[in-house]
Amino acid sequence: MKEVTIEQRLKKKVKEHGGLALKLVSPGFAGVPDRLVLFNGAKVAFVELKAPAKKLRALQRKRKRQIESLGFKVYEIDSYEAVDRMLEEIIE
Repeated sequence: MKEVTIEQRLKKKVKEHGGLALKLVSPGFAGVPDRLVLFNGAKVAFVELKAPAKKLRALQRKRKRQIESLGFKVYEIDSYEAVDRMLEEIIE
């Protein structure tokens, strides 16, 4: 399974639940997560998408720690099941 396939699943599922999965592009600040996921009620999460069994690069781990230190959740998603688990946790 490719990362792009998982990303398409994420976008579809977030939309089905009434949310937005915005692509993050941050010139001059590399390593930011791939998507910003927003739901009603100010529910916010950052998502780093990976192909199955792929790991975060060092800079991505650093950005994850920085974002989490500000109180935001950062999910590493590498499967359809991980998409579903994230949605269950966020939407509760």
